[in-house]
Amino acid sequence: MKNYILFGGSIFLLMVAGMLTIEGCGNNQHQEKAAVDGSYQFKEKLSEYGFFKNNLKDLDPQPGVFHYELATPLFTDYAVKDRYIVLPNGKQMNFVAEGVQDFPDSTILIKNFAYTNTDHKKIMIETRLLVKDPFDKKWKVMDYLWNAEQTDAVKHIIGARLPITLLDDDGNKITTTYQVPNTNDCKRCHINNDIFTPIGPKARNLNVTVAGHEENQLSEMARLGMIAGLPDISTVPVLPKWNDAKHFTLDQRARAYLDVNCAHCHTHGGDAYNTGLFLEYQQKDPPHIGIMKEPVSAGGGAGGLNYDIIPGDAAHSILAYRMNGAEPGTAMPELARTVIHKQGVQLITEWINKMQKQKK
Repeated sequence: MKNYILFGGSIFLLMVAGMLTIEGCGNNQHQEKAAVDGSYQFKEKLSEYGFFKNNLKDLDPQPGVFHYELATPLFTDYAVKDRYIVLPNGKQMNFVAEGVQDFPDSTILIKNFAYTNTDHKKIMIETRLLVKDPFDKKWKVMDYLWNAEQTDAVKHIIGARLPITLLDDDGNKITTTYQVPNTNDCKRCHINNDIFTPIGPKARNLNVTVAGHEENQLSEMARLGMIAGLPDISTVPVLPKWNDAKHFTLDQRARAYLDVNCAHCHTHGGDAYNTGLFLEYQQKDPPHIGIMKEPVSAGGGAGGLNYDIIPGDAAHSILAYRMNGAEPGTAMPELARTVIHKQGVQLITEWINKMQKQKK
């Protein structure tokens, strides 16, 4: 069966896929319908969950749907992202100093993607849900594709290619084909040691005071009864904001950028573990960060270059070269973007060029 969906003035052929295994919850009541095998099925439409009030596209959260932000977020084609946590009634997440927070069963993480069009309007693209299934204690993922009318988003498994024209952070017009991932694509970034897990909500990345708020975000979560075991906030690690040169050094900002955009794969147990390039913020070993490290298997994607990072020479460093590409086989990250993040490339280029050259 085929459906033709009008999106932003273009027609896309979308195959209607079969059923998946889970269902999320409405509001924070967690009244899912069990599948035959005992797991839970995702609902067919985003509106059926009841996460948001009034017009769905306004993303005005219902009580119990907590909007959160990350100090340094992942770059995705200059997308405008909105993130929410929905905990089951009476349950809390447990504080974890390193890594993702310990969420209770039936938690739902919501991540909405939109872009700013040339009329400076926010256009919804997709909404992704991560649900911690109480049946097997595992995280499950589902994507919802917004319709042309911007009134709802429908369950969509197989991915899509959407031609869009957007404005970047500097107001420049960019035309690209946005890639909506299929659910298997999500696993490449979210799998660690064969376990599917969230990426963003780590203590250091949540440890930020959101614009317009006076209270630290983690402290606010604790005050609302969302998180247990939060220590003195001054003892919690902080992930620097990659674009905040006023409060953080160049090295801190570059390492934070690489942590969020690359380290979910370039870490022990990640999809790129075999490369030996580990880009976690807390990584201290120079060769593991890529300094004077020869690639294990970059193939043509290395551009004929010999080292991941040559201190003082970004022009001959594979890391900067691949970040500055958009072609398949060259671009890094491989997924989640179709355009070059100019500001990110500038940051990493400056970081490498200002590194002290190693003594022979």
